[in-house]
Amino acid sequence: MSFRFPLRAIILLYFLCCHFSGVHAQDQRLADSLKIAYEKGSFSPGDELEILRGLAFNEVNDYDLALQYAEALISLATGEKDLIYQYRGYLQKGRIYRLKGDLEIALQNLFKSVESAKNAGYAEGIGGAYINIADLYSINGNSTNAIQHYNLAIDILRNTNDSITLATALLNAGDEYFQSGRYDSATTYFAESGDLFKQVNYPVGTAYNLGNIGMVYAEQGKDELAKAQINQAITILEDYEDYYAISDYLTYMSDIYFRQDDWSSALTYADRSLELARKYGLKDQISTASLTLSKLYEAADYPDLALKYFKDHIDFRDSVNNIQAVQEMADLRTDFEVSQKQIEVDLLNQQKKNQRIIVVTTIITAIMIALLAIGLYRRNQYIQKTKKIIEEEKERSDHLLLNILPSEIADELKQNGTATARKYEKVSVLFTDFKGFTETSEKLSAGQLVDELNYCFKGFDLIMEKYGIEKIKTIGDAYMAAGGLSATSENAVGNTVRAALDMQEFIQNRQREMKKLHDRTFEMRAGIHSGPVVAGIVGTKKFQYDIWGDTVNTASRMESNGAVGQVNISRATYEEIKDDPDFNFTLRGKIEVKGKGEMEMYFVSMARMASSDRSVMRQL
Repeated sequence: MSFRFPLRAIILLYFLCCHFSGVHAQDQRLADSLKIAYEKGSFSPGDELEILRGLAFNEVNDYDLALQYAEALISLATGEKDLIYQYRGYLQKGRIYRLKGDLEIALQNLFKSVESAKNAGYAEGIGGAYINIADLYSINGNSTNAIQHYNLAIDILRNTNDSITLATALLNAGDEYFQSGRYDSATTYFAESGDLFKQVNYPVGTAYNLGNIGMVYAEQGKDELAKAQINQAITILEDYEDYYAISDYLTYMSDIYFRQDDWSSALTYADRSLELARKYGLKDQISTASLTLSKLYEAADYPDLALKYFKDHIDFRDSVNNIQAVQEMADLRTDFEVSQKQIEVDLLNQQKKNQRIIVVTTIITAIMIALLAIGLYRRNQYIQKTKKIIEEEKERSDHLLLNILPSEIADELKQNGTATARKYEKVSVLFTDFKGFTETSEKLSAGQLVDELNYCFKGFDLIMEKYGIEKIKTIGDAYMAAGGLSATSENAVGNTVRAALDMQEFIQNRQREMKKLHDRTFEMRAGIHSGPVVAGIVGTKKFQYDIWGDTVNTASRMESNGAVGQVNISRATYEEIKDDPDFNFTLRGKIEVKGKGEMEMYFVSMARMASSDRSVMRQL
């Protein structure tokens, strides 16, 4: 098992993107305050560069606005020939483009930040920029370039007094070595970074070093050392509520105990990992923990539970389940083309034989013509039958592709064999999740649970089809869709909200229906956020259409911070539909969101009672 912790999003964000400024985390409230001062011009002329840097770094609600601040910082610094602030401007610009999902432009600006730092003789800046470049190469899977740039940063930072940035470079390089199975190198880097973090009293960095060294011990079969290290890391990280790393470390502990035949302890750690992952919406960890639990229950001869957790794992990992069928259809089509060529060859040979037969005798020729006619008739019947089969299979293949991909992507895939990634500036991402799913599922058999989820998701699919919303995937009990991915989309934001409201009413009607039979029903939260995303296909044998970007993460936070029976929307979505007479809005105020700070949220409802969901239930 291997995974990559979000360490770069913790330490580098604090110490590299706002280098030596005294700012340790992004704060939208600070950005709002700076914006007021900047627009009023209530600052000294010498402070403008620092204010622009603070605005670019702390503006988290609007990345396009953050880019404007970064561009203004670069322009002003260039005009004043201030190379250090020019370096900081390019570094901020590269960071923002990375968050927006445009890694190519991000990399270009990070290399510009290196050049500016070099021209300024600013060693700490050169090292910080190289770490960011290495992280981008690591995200792209280019381990060779990643390690090369980590080591460049380390060599430079060793000659500075910036211990935390040096420790960060060592830790990230060690993680890259660990991912590629070079455990001795990983341990060396982890040990040095751990010493540096202790010297500057940085507990989070110390915790990651302990955990990462524990993983190395686990891979080397040193189980007791591994458990001691990982448990220390978990204890520290619990104080900082770093549940992403804790969930992964708990799964690692479960694997260690399972390898030691301590099934009970292994189950305890895996259950705790899944519980944290579900509570905080950590989708990757949900999949990993579900797979671990499936293996544990299979080993303990609990097939129903093993199957349940394995399905949870598969639901997240592979939303596309019928790619093999598509490949078989393609093979059938190829076989038919080969058979047509063979028929042409057979006919040519038969014609030559007929010419020789005609010379010998008219009677034999007539007989052969008759036989040939019969053969041709039968072959023609075969060809027509085969063509019909191929046409039907092609229609099935096309229908299947349209079920799992948007029409534009499916057409491009059929024509070219590949599909390029696309960037969309305004997409409304919808997340839903069932409250208390674990508790409810424990009261149902495996068959009942799958049947009920299937019923609900089929209903959701019909609602998506009605409003022209693109279903992205299901992840366990969660459902993800997006409006605005099609070039023909009209009123995508409003239709996404209408779809979410129909889904809530569909679930409420289902609750009333199921309570006649038993009290085990699902309750649902829904959340929507609008903004830019990158969409495309990943994978080769089992490809998957997916979307990425901060908009997706924010939409997930809207769902997790919502309420049962409600549709919770962000300020960005509200601004798009606030004048629509179909909707009523309830301002919830600013709510603290993990990793985002305070965000303004609204509950939305229909101004007029909708009944479309009942037509959906009649179709099921």
